[in-house]
Amino acid sequence: MREQDNRLEQNKQEEPVSILSRSLLTGFIGGVLGGFFGLVLYYFNFSEVAPKSYVLRSWLSAPWIDTWLGNVISIFMMGVISLGTALVYFMLFKKINTLWIGAAYGVLLWIIVFYVIQPIFPNIPHLTELKTDTIVSSICLYILYGTFIGYSISYDYNETIIKVREKEASK
Repeated sequence: MREQDNRLEQNKQEEPVSILSRSLLTGFIGGVLGGFFGLVLYYFNFSEVAPKSYVLRSWLSAPWIDTWLGNVISIFMMGVISLGTALVYFMLFKKINTLWIGAAYGVLLWIIVFYVIQPIFPNIPHLTELKTDTIVSSICLYILYGTFIGYSISYDYNETIIKVREKEASK
């Protein structure tokens, strides 16, 4: 009878999802949310730069880029690109469980995007040509993004380590 109970679906334990997989999922969701809020900032004129300026307009000149489809694809692409930033954070800072590292990571990402690799985005004005509203709102968005990515990944990593240690101690 007990063997039969172990085979039932409700008695099977779930396979744990790796910390890295959850971190990448966090990165994708953070990128999608960041792209969406970047689009909101653009539509309400808080920013001169839309997410599609980075992702699509830099390499394509199709008329559909300015439609809702261009916005949706841009937001999705921001999620895919964000997988890389989440992976970098996971590899470098996952053990540091504080909000400040995530906020600093967001500022670092802003500096990289708006200053270091800006020349590969011909549709984005140089940093000195951007309005103050664009600079302030984009820095805030990147800080929010970095905090989301950073604290989510660090918190998940540290909670998983605690659970593993508790499990080992109970054996």
